[in-house]
Amino acid sequence: MRATIIGAGVAGLACAVELAERGASVQVFERHEGFDKAGCSWFAGGMLAPWCERVSSPPHIVALGDEGFAWWAERYPAMVRRGTLVLAHARDVGELKHFARRTENYAWLDADGIAALEPDLAGRFEHGLFFKDEAHIDPRAALHALAERLRGLGGTIHFSTEAPRDTSGEGQCTIDCTGLAARTVLTDLRGVKGEMLHLQASDLALTRTIRVLHPRTPVYVVPRDNGRYMIGATMIESDQASRISARSMLELLGAAYALHPAFGEAEILEIGTGVRPAFPDNLPRLTRRNGTLYVNGLFRHGFLAAPALARRAAAFVLEGREAPEVMH
Repeated sequence: MRATIIGAGVAGLACAVELAERGASVQVFERHEGFDKAGCSWFAGGMLAPWCERVSSPPHIVALGDEGFAWWAERYPAMVRRGTLVLAHARDVGELKHFARRTENYAWLDADGIAALEPDLAGRFEHGLFFKDEAHIDPRAALHALAERLRGLGGTIHFSTEAPRDTSGEGQCTIDCTGLAARTVLTDLRGVKGEMLHLQASDLALTRTIRVLHPRTPVYVVPRDNGRYMIGATMIESDQASRISARSMLELLGAAYALHPAFGEAEILEIGTGVRPAFPDNLPRLTRRNGTLYVNGLFRHGFLAAPALARRAAAFVLEGREAPEVMH
């Protein structure tokens, strides 16, 4: 089987690696010049948090995400599986209770339990939820790791290159993973803009994803290497990947500072925005149109759901097996 993958975001690379591992000859075509220009994957949080996402998603997302842990651990050993800590300030403790009612697979923590997990947060929060089985990855490092794995399997990636127009024929398949660019075919796609910051806070040592609940501006803080943190992310119904708004900047920085004052002394390393593709139900789909399989609509679940979708896409094109729960 010769496979043409269009798009080098996490969905495209996951499909490419999965197919190459099953013996397909794979070429990836990306019209942009590099991963940093290829779409919203570059600006993702990289949280593998199916039970936290369950709060605003159906059980289907938990199943897809849970399936991905072993996949990522094998292909990106730097995955950090230290769980997710969900907190709320005293005035917002009702948000924490509401969050707990809508999900599962967590433990309640008191102030001592929070301090035991994250000593730098000692004395700052009275209650929290700990999702011990969740994880996070560095999206940018993960994209490069998938690309290297693909090349090691004989696959190729062509940047600044449009995909060939005709890849149909015996023993060939095309998988389109271009997000909003596929809207001419998948007409019910919409864009959901996310904004994020990268901060350098070397005096702070957080070791896992922290989510801070708030009725208007919930925020998550994801640790990277060497004292760097990703702060995100807003969700704005917009197709435009314009620069971050002043209000969003203030809200993200304010939420980080309220989590810990050390963020007030942090250096802002990067400000970024990305537009996530989403269907009306915010669930991903595999859709076959005119000989092309479209993997799209990953919304805010890109790194979480991509492995499971890639496995289903590979099973479909190589074995003819459909997965009704994601096939439309």
